[in-house]
Amino acid sequence: MNQHAWKKICLLVVGSILLYWLLEHYQLIVSGIAALIDIFSPFILGGAIAFIFNVPMSAVERRLPFKKKRRAAAYGITVLLVLLVLTFCLLVIIPQVSETIGIIAAQIPIAFRALQTQLEKLPFPEVQRILEEQNFNWSQLAERAVSILQSSATGLINSGISIVGGVINGVTSFVIGFVFSAYVLLQKEKLARHIHLLMRAFLPQKTGDHIWRVGQLSNRIFSKFISGQCLEALILGCMFFVSMLILQIPYALVISILISITALVPIVGAFIGCMIGALLILMVSPLKALIFVILFLVLQQVEGNLIYPHVVGNSVGLPSIWVLVAVTVGGSLMGIVGMLVFIPLCSVVYVLCREQVQKRVTKRRDGAEKEEEAEDLTV
Repeated sequence: MNQHAWKKICLLVVGSILLYWLLEHYQLIVSGIAALIDIFSPFILGGAIAFIFNVPMSAVERRLPFKKKRRAAAYGITVLLVLLVLTFCLLVIIPQVSETIGIIAAQIPIAFRALQTQLEKLPFPEVQRILEEQNFNWSQLAERAVSILQSSATGLINSGISIVGGVINGVTSFVIGFVFSAYVLLQKEKLARHIHLLMRAFLPQKTGDHIWRVGQLSNRIFSKFISGQCLEALILGCMFFVSMLILQIPYALVISILISITALVPIVGAFIGCMIGALLILMVSPLKALIFVILFLVLQQVEGNLIYPHVVGNSVGLPSIWVLVAVTVGGSLMGIVGMLVFIPLCSVVYVLCREQVQKRVTKRRDGAEKEEEAEDLTV
């Protein structure tokens, strides 16, 4: 037995032992990975922020007329635009939602009293007897609610301490991540060049080039997905705004903005905006709320079957049917995060598989042509 065969046997034995150890201690490995993710979570968050900010920042940077300190100016403009959009949405949506919650809280006792009055008019003696025995006293119910809150105050204080600690940790992680994202965005070409040099130094050239190409492809597809998702949300919000103005449904601007924001979550995100919007309109007119729900179902069908697959599918180079499959599978496995990630991820896999299929088909066609030429020469 030669030396090459012995190396294969040794590698097989070592690999089998390592696989057995991994299977036996998988819980330790999972906990270790979770601990590493927790340690590096600020930098993971910073990378995500940098990736999202890079899409509008690159567009702004290309349009600036000057070259000196163009990157810093583009970053500052991008951060300012994001803050303005968030501030505008918060100032428009939160006051309306808070006002509606107050109206609902005030209307609940009145609605229950009206319901009780209607039930008392029913020609059923048993129902009237039960209502007379209950005899709701709303003042007494309020006193009971206050006593329950007072009795649980100690628990709320104790849990509040832990909540404050969690908030502080979250704010600290966000600040670190935001600063890290700023460094990444301001020096992204230099960082990419260092990563490329490391890959060329420690990996075979063919493997390093392939990983680098896949990374560039993933970056391009994920960036196009973010821009396509924002465009789709904007189109859906405009459709709702125009339709609600035509039908004279109240809160047209607020609900359109809310649906645009929630529609950033693929396919199902707009349903959250629909629920809140229907609740807002219900306080004004139940009939208008019903019309809004019907309008939402119609526009959602148009958006889900026509606009979304074409806008987002074309932006990531994924056929419409695979966009729907990616959303369904991603939502089933990882929820909202899966919906956001699986579309560009499936697009990357789709492009790589398509390239491999084309290479194999071309190789087989060339081989068949060579065989035909050889047969012709033999004849």
